[in-house]
Amino acid sequence: MLAGILKENGVSGDGINFDQGARTALAFVTLRADGEREFMFYRNPSADMLLRPGRVEPGAHQIQFLCEKNLDFGLFERDDKLTGRFIDLCLRFSLWRARDGTVNGITVGPTRGMTNDDDDSKRSSAIKICLCDEQATSRAIDDGTMTRQVLESVAHLKLRSSIMGSISLIVEPCRSAHLKAMEVAKDAGALLSYDPNLRLPLWPSPEEAREQILSIWDKAEVIKVSDVELEFLTGSNKIDDESALSLWHPNLKLLLVTLGEHGCRYYTKAFKGSVEAFHVNTVDTTGAGDSYIGALLCKIVDDQSVLEDEARLREVLKFANACGAITTTKKGAIPALPTEADVLSLIKGA
Repeated sequence: MLAGILKENGVSGDGINFDQGARTALAFVTLRADGEREFMFYRNPSADMLLRPGRVEPGAHQIQFLCEKNLDFGLFERDDKLTGRFIDLCLRFSLWRARDGTVNGITVGPTRGMTNDDDDSKRSSAIKICLCDEQATSRAIDDGTMTRQVLESVAHLKLRSSIMGSISLIVEPCRSAHLKAMEVAKDAGALLSYDPNLRLPLWPSPEEAREQILSIWDKAEVIKVSDVELEFLTGSNKIDDESALSLWHPNLKLLLVTLGEHGCRYYTKAFKGSVEAFHVNTVDTTGAGDSYIGALLCKIVDDQSVLEDEARLREVLKFANACGAITTTKKGAIPALPTEADVLSLIKGA
């Protein structure tokens, strides 16, 4: 059902794993009069708790592995499953970009048989790849030129961003899978973002929650916490700069504290400040934080220099605030997510 909902909303479900023996976790949400929520969860165990490191999808990392192991081109001729697997990986171009920024698309054409000649230059291509540069011109890699070097150039594609939460840190084996996913994402050059998404009823104790949430803290380059999470992690009831900066670490590029109807605060190595919220008729706050962080990453992932330019960062945070605000005006998380046009309209009318 959930995979179908994602598909209906234009989200690729290629990375979803299914477990035949476990249920999907359920969250029961009770809304207060102000739109804030209380949660009850149905799991123990749910499928997400059973994810193992070996099932983490490494994407381009896997292609790199194949190249480093001197990929046998003849496998594409002999094994349709491997051919399809490689095509499947290549088709996920929307998540990847070349390290030099010149590749923004991959298209895969019909597969063809390979010769047994040891000379790479004489091999027929199993896959036809089109690399598009920033001017939208294309260079087709035609049959006969699919060399190992071409595959290695594909292997340099990298994951653009990875968002981490804390719920998968609660139990094994999904904790190890979470750590493996972080490792793969980092190796692929991803921007690591962390939204703890504190749900205390799921944890054995508040102390365990705090310890595990902070166990990966210094791995993240962008961190977003709510005012409630700030109080929980610092043990202070003050929502101020001193409390926020006590969570700073040397690898961090941006720390955000969301304040609901009061907007957000931002902290970088060079500057800090706040951005006001958009005032709307709040119905349900479910998904507001996800909408906020998704909007933020969408705007910074291709140009991280935004994190060093306060004026541009403030515009991005205004956009993220607008996304979060609109999400609270309808019930449900996915149906309430706004389009970019909705967001720009709210900003223009403010």
